[in-house]
Amino acid sequence: MSLLFGVFGLFFGFFVSLIIFQRKLKILSKKIEKEKMIELKESFEKDKKEFEEELKKQRKELFIQQEKITKRFEILDEKEKEIERSIREINIREKNLLRRENELNALKVELDKKREDYMKLLERVAGMNEEEAKKNLLKEVEEKMKDKVNEYIMKIEEDAKVKAEERAKEIIAASIYRIAGDFVSEITTVQVNLPSEDMKGRIIGREGRNIRAFETATGVEVIVDDTPGVITLSSFDGVRREIARISLERLIADGRINPARIEEIVEKVKKEVEDRIFEEGEKVAYDMGIQKLHPELKKLIGRLKFRYSYGQNVLNHSIEVARVAGAIADELGVDSRIAKRAALLHDIGKGVDESVEGAHAEIGANIAKKFGESEVVVHAILSHHEDVPFKTVFDYIISAADAISASRPGARFESVEKYIERIEKIEEIASSFQGVERAFALSAGRELRVLVNQEAVSDEDAGILAKEIARRIENEVSYPGMVKVVVIREVRKEEVAK
Repeated sequence: MSLLFGVFGLFFGFFVSLIIFQRKLKILSKKIEKEKMIELKESFEKDKKEFEEELKKQRKELFIQQEKITKRFEILDEKEKEIERSIREINIREKNLLRRENELNALKVELDKKREDYMKLLERVAGMNEEEAKKNLLKEVEEKMKDKVNEYIMKIEEDAKVKAEERAKEIIAASIYRIAGDFVSEITTVQVNLPSEDMKGRIIGREGRNIRAFETATGVEVIVDDTPGVITLSSFDGVRREIARISLERLIADGRINPARIEEIVEKVKKEVEDRIFEEGEKVAYDMGIQKLHPELKKLIGRLKFRYSYGQNVLNHSIEVARVAGAIADELGVDSRIAKRAALLHDIGKGVDESVEGAHAEIGANIAKKFGESEVVVHAILSHHEDVPFKTVFDYIISAADAISASRPGARFESVEKYIERIEKIEEIASSFQGVERAFALSAGRELRVLVNQEAVSDEDAGILAKEIARRIENEVSYPGMVKVVVIREVRKEEVAK
């Protein structure tokens, strides 16, 4: 029984403890619930307060924006009123302008009517219509102003001419002073001395085979005549002539003259002359301070040493032109290196083989362009004879320097036939003008004196006539340097003493 009561007490105690635990658990749950409710309430209150503050802030910003919008509307209302006022003013001005325009039109109609009346009255009084009156008036004005205009034009031209000539003289004088040129003569033949007259026969060879082989290998003509102790080599190609001269001298010194030996010597000499040509071109380029020049251009420069034009050595002429061009460029304050480069290459077209067709200026320009020269240099080469219009200051410089080198005393010579033809052409041009009685070319064609009829040509017309003759000569005649035109008008009175 005691065991039974013990077990019962144990279960009763457990049950009582369970009931007590459940009650405590309920109390704890209610307490936790209450705390959570308090926390939720506090959080709600906090969020509510923040929301109210944000709402208050937004309402304040909205109020500010509303005030701004209200002010803008007020400003727009003011501007609208101003625009309406402006439109009203414009309408009033348009009405006033329209009224004035109508008044002016009416006045114009009235003036035109009065003008017609006056013109009819003048026509009746003067006995001529409007066109005739205009012609007479213009004729009178032209007669009165002709002398004054001519005098004014001549004065301006004279002043400009004096200033231009002074400056040109300074530039050209300074340029020419800095160069020195040699007098030259045309060379198309060269003579080779022989040790004996027997050598002529050996050079000709059996049935002329040696001389034919020599002419074929060198491309020159061999002239064997009665002149003792010499043989003449003739060719317009200076390089071929030089190769032939050296080859013939070596054959004479060697003594073995036959077709095979001739070909061997000529080929060897050709190589040597080509090397000399390149070295000469390189030396000239170095002496002139021209850098980065293509090797082919150097060869062509060297070949100019064996070319002549109007008796002037082309290489010496090119060097002289380069020096003059550089001096002119220095005087004008432009790049003298470009001027020298273009001037040295301006006649490069004369260094090519005769088989190339075309003018030497065009050939030279194409070659310079092919080997990388600048457009300025290429165009200066192309235009140095004024075949194409000038573009840059270097075109003018190269053309002027070329003319200076070509026209200086002793630089060139021309045939008597061409000289006479040029003189006659200049005199013919002058004689073709009305009022010219006689014309004389003096100083080798560098001065033209024109005698005019004093009744047909006035003093003022004489200046205009001189200018027109000069322009005709410039356009129709090719000549070195310049031609001075002098028009002479004189009055002669004669009496005979008996």
